[in-house]
Amino acid sequence: MGDVAMEGVQEIDQVDLAGVDMVSVLQALSDPVRLEIVRQLSCSGPVPCGHVVLEVTKSTASHHFKTLRLAGVIAQQDEGTRRNTWLRREELDARFPGLLDAVLREA
Repeated sequence: MGDVAMEGVQEIDQVDLAGVDMVSVLQALSDPVRLEIVRQLSCSGPVPCGHVVLEVTKSTASHHFKTLRLAGVIAQQDEGTRRNTWLRREELDARFPGLLDAVLREA
């Protein structure tokens, strides 16, 4: 990770979910703004961060995206001036079966 896969596209280092515990994921999902990010991403594939509609400043949104990325909930990739973001749904479901469904059902 961190390598340039093709010109203008750079993977952002992802957290290894094997080293992430459920408490860390739940803490990341405990904030209403982060939960809204996850809810929106659960309905789409990779999207630019700016396409996730939030009622917070850009810097606050960046903080929430980073928190989710460091908890292993989302992955991101820079493509030129865009940062694409997606939910690590399959990986999270494999590591914590049913967790995302339960959290999103209550959101």
